[in-house]
Amino acid sequence: MTHAQWFLLVGGLLLTMGLTTALLKRLPITPAIVYLAVGVLIGPSVFNVFHFNPLKDSALLEALTEVVVLISLFSAGVKMPVPFKLAQWRAPIMLASVSMVASVALVAAFACWVMGLPIGLGVLLGAILAPTDPVLATEVQSRHPGDRDRLRFTLTAEAGMNDGRVDVVWATVAALVIGVASGAALAWASAKLRSNTPKHELLDDFLGLGLIGVVYALCVFAAAWGFLAVFFAAVALRQTELRLHNKTARAPFNQPNADTSPEAPTPQPAQAEHPTVSGGALIFKEHLERLSEVVLILLIGGTLFINSWSWSVVIMAAFLFFVARPLSVAIGLLATRVPWRTRGMIGWFGVRGIGSLYYLMY
Repeated sequence: MTHAQWFLLVGGLLLTMGLTTALLKRLPITPAIVYLAVGVLIGPSVFNVFHFNPLKDSALLEALTEVVVLISLFSAGVKMPVPFKLAQWRAPIMLASVSMVASVALVAAFACWVMGLPIGLGVLLGAILAPTDPVLATEVQSRHPGDRDRLRFTLTAEAGMNDGRVDVVWATVAALVIGVASGAALAWASAKLRSNTPKHELLDDFLGLGLIGVVYALCVFAAAWGFLAVFFAAVALRQTELRLHNKTARAPFNQPNADTSPEAPTPQPAQAEHPTVSGGALIFKEHLERLSEVVLILLIGGTLFINSWSWSVVIMAAFLFFVARPLSVAIGLLATRVPWRTRGMIGWFGVRGIGSLYYLMY
């Protein structure tokens, strides 16, 4: 495809999505499904005007997925409830640790005993498919920093934390230290500068992107897990900023039986009296995340061949979503007080996508 054709395709797709967003919210599909369908249409499966080879361009795909996941994790971290209470985080911590280990074991066992894969390859496949995705799951995650829905919070926090659990203990602990320290430091520095006279203006978008870059680079140097660090850097940034402005009082979570459908009205957070880096950077990050999602899903659609599908892949996907995910969630939340209805919803919304693709390319 020529540059002009790409501009026409992407521009037309963005216009269509922008004009039909209200209609799509009433349909049982997400925007990612639309992007994927368009990618399949222009790819080798149908019109064959575009083909993206993930093996030949694996380095590019790895970099793209890495950046998108980092941006998504930052956005997710900013939306976490304030103040931080360990009791609220118990369920997602169990999901990101016990449930993920159980998911890896279940997928590995199925891959070895049913599909006949070697044990090493089965464990690797389980590790790739176990983490839930923070990018494609945005429709069921926390919508804004004031979202008090327990289900959305649990799914968002799980997606933010489980990426770091597949690595060694040092990588996880170091990531937490680097992320929390960096986020808190930026919050203190920005608050100090904004309190100066005359008024000191800050570029919140740049600060947010800079925090992501610095934290991730420090983790690479320290052999720590950067995804986890970026998520908790955003959490610490938001927590510290609101504590500095004495805005830590929040209403309790919504009841588990509350209406959490996409059409249900969600209470909007109160407008902050003081500007914050987390609040100022969030809107830009969400827009950047959406644009990145369009590009990546189109590329994925352009990789698919109709004759590449097999029953073994379908069976594995069915096992992952209908057996491994619900069972691993049940195991992880066994000792918690999460209502059974909420557990069932968590077990169903185990979205996989861009994160797993990054691990595959890595």
